[in-house]
Amino acid sequence: MRAAVLVGAYNISVIDMPVPAIQQPTDAIVRITVSAICGSDLHMYHEGMASSSNPVPIGHEAIGWIDSVGDAVQSLQVGDYVVIPDNLGDGHFTLGPEVPMLYGSAELGGCQAEYVRVPFADESLIPVTVNATTDINTTMDYLFISDIFATGWAVLDFAGFQPGDTVAVFGAGPVGLLAAYSAMIRGASKVYSVDYVPERLDLAASIGAIPINFNQSDPVEQILALEPNGVTRSLDCVGYEAVNAQGEVELGIVLRNMMNITSNYGGIGVAGVYSGDEQMSVSMSQFWSKALTMGSGIVLPLQYATELVQLISSGKASPSFIVSSTIGIEEVPEYYRRFDQHLETKVVIHFP
Repeated sequence: MRAAVLVGAYNISVIDMPVPAIQQPTDAIVRITVSAICGSDLHMYHEGMASSSNPVPIGHEAIGWIDSVGDAVQSLQVGDYVVIPDNLGDGHFTLGPEVPMLYGSAELGGCQAEYVRVPFADESLIPVTVNATTDINTTMDYLFISDIFATGWAVLDFAGFQPGDTVAVFGAGPVGLLAAYSAMIRGASKVYSVDYVPERLDLAASIGAIPINFNQSDPVEQILALEPNGVTRSLDCVGYEAVNAQGEVELGIVLRNMMNITSNYGGIGVAGVYSGDEQMSVSMSQFWSKALTMGSGIVLPLQYATELVQLISSGKASPSFIVSSTIGIEEVPEYYRRFDQHLETKVVIHFP
């Protein structure tokens, strides 16, 4: 099969790999029909945690149909269409928080490939009402439950969102756009979208968000001019590679901005990735005196799948509006470059 792999910093290749096989009776093999390039894939792309002699499979968003199942799989059968969440159940009950198994690794492989092995398939896969004749846009709607729609939805919960709240979303990449979209669906009174890429801000405006371009002036001043008491909720959908108005990475800039614009007793949600040993300076006296709360972490799409599947199947949600290009697997290296340079909003890979 053909699969995208990371072979170094800013270096993606498409190579031949063996089709995965059933290893355990609880496994399923899924033939991917649509996958995608995610913003968190770019963190790996920048850091280059691989080499040509030790390539790392990449990608963690996918939808497809079941090609084969192990003898112990009970609720799924060959031909069923399923969403593969970016992290899976481990097949066991644990007394305490579970550490999810993640795609985009040597252990599980990557989802930017023609086939994927799914351990504990009954517990891990999300069945959807898709078939070979389903419109590609509908298929892409369901695809995003695998990660970015679930993440955009969950970060509102991290911030303690309630209907009627005002929300500022830092970052208008795929997750930030779907966080803004989720806030609109869930009844936010106003949503502000903070970024510097005009095309992304235009897309945010198209769904009713108020664009804030931090290259034009201080985003804190822009928002407080419109919301003198601050917004009720603010969301970090950027992470540790956030940049300032000069285009330089400035660790902590988003968190500090959020603390400045969030109203007393408001909430902060962090969905942007912070991995490694990043350290930043923030004012705990400001955080405490404003009585702010904050939630963050890895989102588990399986916890949100039921409501998101129902929203899409009923026509109430269509997150595929963020897609800018649909490509074939051989085009993946070029579109990593384009996505990294903000020439694309969301890239989807179609496997015929």
